[in-house]
Amino acid sequence: MNPYLQSLRLRTLPLSMSGIILGTGLAGWTNWQVFALAICTTLCLQILSNLCNELGDAQKGTDADQHGRAAYGLQSGALTETDIRRMIWLFVGLSVVSGIALIYNAFGTLFSQQGICFLVLGALAIVGAVTYTLGRHSYGYMGLGDLGVFLFFGLLSTLGAYYLQKGVLTPEVVWLGVAIGMPCVGVLNLNNVRDMANDRKHGKRTFASLLGPTGGRIYHTGLLVICLTLFVVFGHLWALCVLPIWIWHLWYIWTHEGSALDLQMPVLMLSTGLLACIGWL
Repeated sequence: MNPYLQSLRLRTLPLSMSGIILGTGLAGWTNWQVFALAICTTLCLQILSNLCNELGDAQKGTDADQHGRAAYGLQSGALTETDIRRMIWLFVGLSVVSGIALIYNAFGTLFSQQGICFLVLGALAIVGAVTYTLGRHSYGYMGLGDLGVFLFFGLLSTLGAYYLQKGVLTPEVVWLGVAIGMPCVGVLNLNNVRDMANDRKHGKRTFASLLGPTGGRIYHTGLLVICLTLFVVFGHLWALCVLPIWIWHLWYIWTHEGSALDLQMPVLMLSTGLLACIGWL
């Protein structure tokens, strides 16, 4: 595969769209232009996060001796740090352009109270994507990566998509934003459980490494249980369509270790995307 495409980590993109799809679905799909621009913006932010993650881990040596999974462009030597930095700046620019177009399309101006609020949130999202693993004080190395994923790709993504369509928020939307954030965090947690030994070796403190192998799996199970419970409580019973998939998924992660867990990444990401598509029904 082209090394640039490898570094984009295309398989993560369906997950990043989940909150946007759910929030828009709950709002009734009223403005398709806003939806398309919101999807474009979140994809740019996800790719930006992926690129910064690759560069940050490479600089800290975390990816130097990862075994059992495919190497990305920088780790394989097909790309240089300069190549990755150029791509980072490209997607910073694309995120800014797409985000500004989204806000203007939704509110007709950038300088209303709502527009300024969303500009600030967009700036924070870019900072969050860049500082996840880049820099001396990257929050992904301080056990705060789960919180970042929950806020940006779960809660704020869902609430933002809904508000851009409706101009208001409801308690149900807030709780369902919490719900869809749970499996989004689960994907990161699964990644961290898989890489736990290597992360500890290189001083990367993830929430999973703090909990340990068993604690990380209990935490993972709790995330998925909370997610489906919230959907059911608010009457979105179609969400239970993913229950058989998640039962098998949990059995697998409780009975496998290390690089074998990588096979469950697309399962959880795609099932979360499915949940977002039908969860508002």
